[in-house]
Amino acid sequence: MTARPPAELAVRAREMNLYRRYFDLVAAGRKTIEVRVQYPNLRKLKVGDHIRFICGRDDVLTRVRRVARYRSLEEMFDAEGPSRVNPDSPRDQQLANIRRIYGPEKEALGVLAIEISLVSPADPSSAKSCHS
Repeated sequence: MTARPPAELAVRAREMNLYRRYFDLVAAGRKTIEVRVQYPNLRKLKVGDHIRFICGRDDVLTRVRRVARYRSLEEMFDAEGPSRVNPDSPRDQQLANIRRIYGPEKEALGVLAIEISLVSPADPSSAKSCHS
């Protein structure tokens, strides 16, 4: 288990898993929009909430700055821009990657663009791989 500073232990945070390539972008502060579908458990997500992103044994704490809701991934990319979702990948590739994760039935639930800011850096002591 990763040791966390005492101040972080007091923070209540929703936990979300991320593939390594996205986790590293969040941990570096380069990915400022996390895309999710509107599952019922995410509908109450609001500004000021904390999200702890996890990849294997690594984690990084973020704060929600904004939550925007869209009908589709295309609408979300048009409004948010692909560079904030993944600065290293073009829009078409991002769209294809996200659609592999969330099929049409999931996208039909609605799309969330969750703007985040880094609260604490990831613990570099255990750079184990997680989902690619």
